[in-house]
Formats: sequence, C-alpha cells, structure tokens
Amino acid sequence: MGRRKGSARRKTRRLMSKHFKDKGKISVTSFLAKFKEGDKVIIKPEPAYQKGTCHLRFYGHRGVVKAKKGTCYVVQIRDQNKPKEVIVHPVHLKVSK
Repeated sequence: MGRRKGSARRKTRRLMSKHFKDKGKISVTSFLAKFKEGDKVIIKPEPAYQKGTCHLRFYGHRGVVKAKKGTCYVVQIRDQNKPKEVIVHPVHLKVSK
C-alpha cells in the first residue's frame, strides 16, 4: 500500500487564494458571528484562518446549523444524498439567502 502524498490543503493554490483587494486582517464581525439553530449557511473557508475549517471537498456546500460546539458550529450538509455533520468555525460560514 502506498503512502499518502501531501496534506489536506494540497493543490489549493487557486481555491484558497484571496483577491488582492480582500487581503489583510479578518473582520471581527465575521470572526464573532452568531448563528441560531436552523439557520441556513454556506461553507466558504477563510484562507487567512486555518483553525476550525472543514475538508475542502465541502467548499461552497449549503447546510443547516444544528448545534453549537465550543466556539464552532455543527452544520449538517448533504453529500450525494447522505446527511453529514461538519464542525466549522463561524469565520468560515456565510449566511445563505
């Protein structure tokens, strides 16, 4: 059996890069965002903050907040008709309309 190459952020140069106008410090409002149970959110990882991000296969997925776990949130998403729960920091979540 072969060994795994690379890390979880391998081959993400374009996916995890920011526009030059958006570079800089993270806004405090997004870092301390509050969500309620049942809120619909989109998972969009913040490249400048690596803690509390989920696997990049869930980039752009839409889910529902199920619970709060410490400073993070448990988000339920559907991955090819399978319900999955992902633990994500609020800086990586955006409100879905």
